[in-house]
Amino acid sequence: MTNIERGRTMPVIHRFNPLQRTLHWVMAVCILTMLFIGVGMASTVAHIYLRLVHIHETLGLAILILALIRLAVRLGYGAPPLPLDLPEPMKLAAYLSHYALYALMIAMPLIGWAMLSAADYPVTVWPGVWLPRIAPQSASLHTLLWNAHFYLAFLFFALILMHLAAALFHALIRRDGVFDSMGPLLKHDEIAPAE
Repeated sequence: MTNIERGRTMPVIHRFNPLQRTLHWVMAVCILTMLFIGVGMASTVAHIYLRLVHIHETLGLAILILALIRLAVRLGYGAPPLPLDLPEPMKLAAYLSHYALYALMIAMPLIGWAMLSAADYPVTVWPGVWLPRIAPQSASLHTLLWNAHFYLAFLFFALILMHLAAALFHALIRRDGVFDSMGPLLKHDEIAPAE
Protein backbone atom coordinates (compact mmCIF):
# COMPACT_ATOMS: atom_id res chain seq x y z
CA MET A 1 0.00 0.00 0.00
CA THR A 2 1.46 3.39 -0.97
CA ASN A 3 1.33 6.55 1.11
CA ILE A 4 -1.30 7.94 -1.28
CA GLU A 5 -3.50 4.88 -0.70
CA ARG A 6 -3.18 5.41 3.03
CA GLY A 7 -4.43 8.95 2.53
CA ARG A 8 -1.00 10.52 3.11
CA THR A 9 1.42 12.16 0.76
CA MET A 10 5.16 12.14 1.18
CA PRO A 11 6.32 15.39 2.77
CA VAL A 12 8.22 17.94 0.77
CA ILE A 13 11.75 17.79 2.14
CA HIS A 14 13.14 21.26 2.67
CA ARG A 15 16.89 20.93 2.93
CA PHE A 16 19.74 22.86 4.42
CA ASN A 17 21.98 24.23 1.68
CA PRO A 18 25.10 22.26 0.65
CA LEU A 19 27.44 24.48 2.68
CA GLN A 20 25.35 23.97 5.83
CA ARG A 21 25.25 20.21 5.30
CA THR A 22 29.00 20.05 4.68
CA LEU A 23 29.77 22.09 7.79
CA HIS A 24 27.44 19.90 9.86
CA TRP A 25 29.06 16.62 8.87
CA VAL A 26 32.66 17.90 9.00
CA MET A 27 32.00 19.31 12.47
CA ALA A 28 30.29 16.08 13.57
CA VAL A 29 33.47 14.15 12.75
CA CYS A 30 35.68 16.79 14.42
CA ILE A 31 33.57 16.94 17.59
CA LEU A 32 33.31 13.18 18.01
CA THR A 33 37.07 12.88 17.43
CA MET A 34 37.63 15.64 19.98
CA LEU A 35 35.48 13.91 22.59
CA PHE A 36 37.30 10.60 22.17
CA ILE A 37 40.69 12.33 22.31
CA GLY A 38 39.56 14.10 25.49
CA VAL A 39 38.68 10.75 27.05
CA GLY A 40 42.07 9.40 25.95
CA MET A 41 43.84 12.38 27.52
CA ALA A 42 41.99 11.94 30.80
CA SER A 43 42.81 8.24 31.00
CA THR A 44 46.50 8.11 30.07
CA VAL A 45 49.84 9.31 31.37
CA ALA A 46 51.78 7.55 28.63
CA HIS A 47 54.10 9.33 26.19
CA ILE A 48 51.18 9.73 23.78
CA TYR A 49 49.57 12.24 26.18
CA LEU A 50 51.43 15.28 24.80
CA ARG A 51 50.55 14.31 21.22
CA LEU A 52 46.88 13.99 22.22
CA VAL A 53 47.03 17.41 23.89
CA HIS A 54 48.41 19.00 20.72
CA ILE A 55 45.76 17.34 18.53
CA HIS A 56 43.09 18.39 21.04
CA GLU A 57 44.25 22.02 20.92
CA THR A 58 44.44 22.13 17.12
CA LEU A 59 41.09 20.42 16.67
CA GLY A 60 39.53 22.72 19.27
CA LEU A 61 40.66 25.77 17.31
CA ALA A 62 39.32 24.25 14.07
CA ILE A 63 35.96 23.56 15.75
CA LEU A 64 35.78 27.13 17.05
CA ILE A 65 36.43 28.58 13.58
CA LEU A 66 33.99 26.17 11.91
CA ALA A 67 31.33 26.87 14.56
CA LEU A 68 31.59 30.62 14.00
CA ILE A 69 31.35 30.13 10.23
CA ARG A 70 28.43 27.76 10.70
CA LEU A 71 26.63 30.22 12.98
CA ALA A 72 27.09 33.02 10.44
CA VAL A 73 25.80 30.78 7.63
CA ARG A 74 22.84 29.69 9.79
CA LEU A 75 21.96 33.31 10.57
CA GLY A 76 22.29 34.20 6.88
CA TYR A 77 20.39 31.27 5.36
CA GLY A 78 18.19 30.08 8.21
CA ALA A 79 16.91 26.55 8.59
CA PRO A 80 14.15 24.51 6.97
CA PRO A 81 10.86 24.70 8.87
CA LEU A 82 9.98 21.91 11.25
CA PRO A 83 6.95 19.81 10.29
CA LEU A 84 3.66 21.53 11.06
CA ASP A 85 2.34 18.47 12.88
CA LEU A 86 5.35 18.24 15.21
CA PRO A 87 4.08 18.71 18.80
CA GLU A 88 5.02 22.04 20.37
CA PRO A 89 7.12 20.49 23.19
CA MET A 90 9.21 18.68 20.55
CA LYS A 91 9.65 21.92 18.58
CA LEU A 92 10.76 23.71 21.75
CA ALA A 93 13.18 20.87 22.57
CA ALA A 94 14.61 21.07 19.03
CA TYR A 95 15.16 24.83 19.25
CA LEU A 96 16.65 24.73 22.75
CA SER A 97 18.94 21.79 21.97
CA HIS A 98 20.27 23.54 18.87
CA TYR A 99 20.97 26.73 20.84
CA ALA A 100 22.76 24.62 23.47
CA LEU A 101 24.82 22.78 20.82
CA TYR A 102 25.90 26.05 19.19
CA ALA A 103 26.74 27.54 22.60
CA LEU A 104 28.89 24.54 23.51
CA MET A 105 30.58 24.35 20.09
CA ILE A 106 31.79 27.91 20.70
CA ALA A 107 32.21 27.90 24.49
CA MET A 108 34.18 24.66 24.86
CA PRO A 109 37.16 25.75 22.71
CA LEU A 110 37.15 29.21 24.32
CA ILE A 111 37.11 27.70 27.82
CA GLY A 112 39.94 25.34 26.84
CA TRP A 113 41.95 28.25 25.43
CA ALA A 114 41.33 30.34 28.55
CA MET A 115 42.22 27.37 30.76
CA LEU A 116 45.59 26.97 29.02
CA SER A 117 46.16 30.72 29.21
CA ALA A 118 45.50 30.67 32.96
CA ALA A 119 48.08 27.88 33.31
CA ASP A 120 50.54 29.86 31.16
CA TYR A 121 50.63 27.09 28.54
CA PRO A 122 50.88 28.34 24.96
CA VAL A 123 48.27 27.11 22.48
CA THR A 124 50.33 26.03 19.48
CA VAL A 125 48.61 26.54 16.15
CA TRP A 126 51.64 25.58 14.09
CA PRO A 127 55.28 25.04 15.08
CA GLY A 128 56.45 28.48 16.12
CA VAL A 129 52.93 30.01 15.97
CA TRP A 130 50.97 30.45 19.21
CA LEU A 131 47.62 31.95 20.07
CA PRO A 132 47.62 34.96 22.40
CA ARG A 133 46.57 34.50 26.02
CA ILE A 134 42.91 35.29 26.70
CA ALA A 135 42.98 34.91 30.49
CA PRO A 136 45.38 36.02 33.22
CA GLN A 137 47.74 33.48 34.69
CA SER A 138 46.09 32.10 37.81
CA ALA A 139 46.11 28.66 39.39
CA SER A 140 42.63 29.09 40.86
CA LEU A 141 41.20 30.32 37.54
CA HIS A 142 42.88 27.40 35.76
CA THR A 143 41.20 24.95 38.17
CA LEU A 144 37.81 26.61 37.71
CA LEU A 145 38.13 26.54 33.91
CA TRP A 146 39.43 22.95 33.93
CA ASN A 147 36.39 21.84 35.92
CA ALA A 148 34.04 23.76 33.61
CA HIS A 149 35.68 22.24 30.52
CA PHE A 150 35.56 18.74 32.03
CA TYR A 151 31.91 18.80 33.15
CA LEU A 152 30.62 20.66 30.10
CA ALA A 153 32.18 17.92 27.97
CA PHE A 154 29.78 15.44 29.61
CA LEU A 155 26.86 17.77 28.92
CA PHE A 156 28.04 18.14 25.32
CA PHE A 157 28.25 14.36 24.92
CA ALA A 158 24.74 13.94 26.39
CA LEU A 159 23.36 16.58 24.00
CA ILE A 160 25.02 14.84 21.06
CA LEU A 161 23.42 11.54 22.08
CA MET A 162 20.01 13.24 22.35
CA HIS A 163 20.58 14.89 18.96
CA LEU A 164 21.39 11.50 17.44
CA ALA A 165 18.35 9.90 19.09
CA ALA A 166 16.10 12.68 17.77
CA ALA A 167 17.56 12.30 14.27
CA LEU A 168 16.88 8.56 14.32
CA PHE A 169 13.37 9.19 15.67
CA HIS A 170 12.65 11.51 12.73
CA ALA A 171 14.26 9.12 10.24
CA LEU A 172 12.81 5.82 11.42
CA ILE A 173 9.60 6.61 13.31
CA ARG A 174 8.12 9.89 12.06
CA ARG A 175 9.68 9.83 8.59
CA ASP A 176 8.82 13.50 8.30
CA GLY A 177 11.81 14.79 6.30
CA VAL A 178 13.67 16.34 9.24
CA PHE A 179 16.50 13.79 9.01
CA ASP A 180 16.70 14.19 5.23
CA SER A 181 17.06 17.97 5.56
CA MET A 182 20.65 17.42 6.70
CA GLY A 183 21.24 14.24 4.71
CA PRO A 184 23.65 13.80 1.83
CA LEU A 185 23.31 15.84 -1.32
CA LEU A 186 20.64 14.56 -3.67
CA LYS A 187 20.12 15.33 -7.36
CA HIS A 188 17.44 17.84 -6.44
CA ASP A 189 17.41 20.16 -3.45
CA GLU A 190 13.85 19.16 -2.63
CA ILE A 191 11.96 15.93 -3.02
CA ALA A 192 8.54 16.46 -4.48
CA PRO A 193 5.48 14.70 -3.06
CA ALA A 194 5.05 11.12 -4.25
CA GLU A 195 2.66 10.67 -7.14
